[in-house]
Amino acid sequence: MSYLEYSVKHVPTGPRKILHLNWPLLLLVTAVASVGFLMLYSVAGGSFSPWAEPQMKRYAMGVVLLFIVAMVPIWFWRSVSGAVYIGALVLLILVEVIGSVGMGAQRWIDLGFMRLQPSELMKVALVMALAAYYDWLPPRKTSRPQYVLIPVLLIVIPTALVLRQPDLGTAILLLAGGAIVMFAAGVHWGYFTAVFGMGMGLVFAVFQSRGTSWQLLKNYQYRRIDTFLDPASDPLGAGYHITQSKIALGSGGWTGRGFMQGTQSRLNFLPEKHTDFIFTTLAEEFGYIGAVSLLSLYALIILFCVASAISNRDRYASLLTIGIAGAFFLFFAVNMSMVMGLAPVVGVPLPLVSYGGSAMLVLMLAFGLVQSAHVHRPR
Repeated sequence: MSYLEYSVKHVPTGPRKILHLNWPLLLLVTAVASVGFLMLYSVAGGSFSPWAEPQMKRYAMGVVLLFIVAMVPIWFWRSVSGAVYIGALVLLILVEVIGSVGMGAQRWIDLGFMRLQPSELMKVALVMALAAYYDWLPPRKTSRPQYVLIPVLLIVIPTALVLRQPDLGTAILLLAGGAIVMFAAGVHWGYFTAVFGMGMGLVFAVFQSRGTSWQLLKNYQYRRIDTFLDPASDPLGAGYHITQSKIALGSGGWTGRGFMQGTQSRLNFLPEKHTDFIFTTLAEEFGYIGAVSLLSLYALIILFCVASAISNRDRYASLLTIGIAGAFFLFFAVNMSMVMGLAPVVGVPLPLVSYGGSAMLVLMLAFGLVQSAHVHRPR
């Protein structure tokens, strides 16, 4: 009996699949999303519009999407992983041609009822493609140079397209997310050491290129780096965001100022309070306890994903779950580091909490894949 035949005969079918969902994971995801609804209600001054109500509708759509994806056998998602990756890549190319511009960046495709951000979809498509590749590749070949080149190309091509938009934050997440899947698949640590060395060289080149004809970053991105290194150098200009963010974080203390009592957000001192900097609003209103509580919910989501991956005997499903868990970790880790001044401001939203349609639906799609891997794992 083949492994696929064994898998088909030893997984739940029909309505029984509902019972085999990872319900604790779904409840944790719902809890984090509910925190987002609460904070969007707060930053709007006690109103469900213009942010909380649309976000709740998107989450409801996302839950439906999650259930649909979860009910589809994981071997189907393995078979279409390449097509999903190519489709996301085509959408990234279309952004270059017909993409709409917002805040100086060309990252979206206007669908009429919503603006789709293909780079968000690529975060999941890349993990799917890499998991399918390493599921196909015999483990003994994982670290051979010719077989390492293919996943590197799968990562570098969309990363280069995202950098052109420009979107440095998402580009970094694609690189790091792809590296997590490669590491989990068993690629030799020497490759990662070499890439780290090259990264240090690239950082040096970035600083050396400033002000030259071959400048590697946009001027506003250099200003973000300057602000990260010395926020006080321009507190009313480039350093305004992070300065106000730190004030909000510090003013929350242990227990916070209280729900809807945050002065930085209510008086509009805090920029992008409903997207990138929503964590600072939470920390100001609910303090250290509220911030750690949200972080604990995130940690539990990662824990349940990793536990599901470890117990899964299907290599594709296990790598897919680990890859999505790793990418999810990067999302909130980068955002929290950014708003606390531990990393440059790169425009990464807080997952399931920040306002945004594409990010919400793609995350629910990703967790639907995790549920599919969990439900259809061989028993």
